[in-house]
Amino acid sequence: MGARLLVNIDFDDLPRATAFYTQALGLSIGRRFGDGGIELLGAEAPIYLLVKAAGSRACSASGETRRYERHWTPVHLDFVVDDLPSAIDRAMQAGAVIEDAMRTESWGRIAHFADPFGNGFCLLEFLNRGYDEIARAV
Repeated sequence: MGARLLVNIDFDDLPRATAFYTQALGLSIGRRFGDGGIELLGAEAPIYLLVKAAGSRACSASGETRRYERHWTPVHLDFVVDDLPSAIDRAMQAGAVIEDAMRTESWGRIAHFADPFGNGFCLLEFLNRGYDEIARAV
């Protein structure tokens, strides 16, 4: 059996994060975990919004602390949508900051964003055969 994927995103303002992700992406609340978290459903994996104070330690090994201004990480979320222009409008109305305008590639269209907490994410719409347009057999 392969691994199951759960997505966890830390925030310092759970009501604001919940409003953003439900409005911007059309996700719905599954379960609530007291004041400490909310499960969002509607993506291929559940997304857990977790309350973690700004400045708190991310983990003991790294010594890094949580910060909620724009930051870069090599891991980010891509949300596949059916209509990218409409999804861009919805995300921006919910408070997303567009960082790169929509561009078209042979596989589809993509736009880069930051959520109100500094987390980067992309919206993409597959065209034609999607990633198969650029994939090679291994």
